[in-house]
Amino acid sequence: MATVELTTENFEQVVGGEGTVLVDFWASWCGPCRMFAPVYEAASERHDDIVFGSVNTEEQVQIASAFNISSIPTLMVFREGVVLYAQPGALPEASLEELIAQARAVDMTEVHRQVAEHQAKQS
Repeated sequence: MATVELTTENFEQVVGGEGTVLVDFWASWCGPCRMFAPVYEAASERHDDIVFGSVNTEEQVQIASAFNISSIPTLMVFREGVVLYAQPGALPEASLEELIAQARAVDMTEVHRQVAEHQAKQS
């Protein structure tokens, strides 16, 4: 599956769903972003059960700002609408594959329980 361009119009719908979504925040002038792009695209072809999205930070300033993106590339992993990972830096292929495996292994029942507990404490 090719990467999906994420915009203010489709971002919430894509990342808020039931599955796993990886989001690459990038810009055309960013050298490390250009180096990471083929690794990210290749992973999207291998993992057709995961949505691979990309946010052009120059065009989608509102999304980048909402997530406090100050360094690119930044990779985020959402699962069932919850952010599991958010770190700047271009990952090599092996590290990206390990991250995907770790995201798949997360017990989302436990994550949702912890989120609910945290939200209850905030109220």
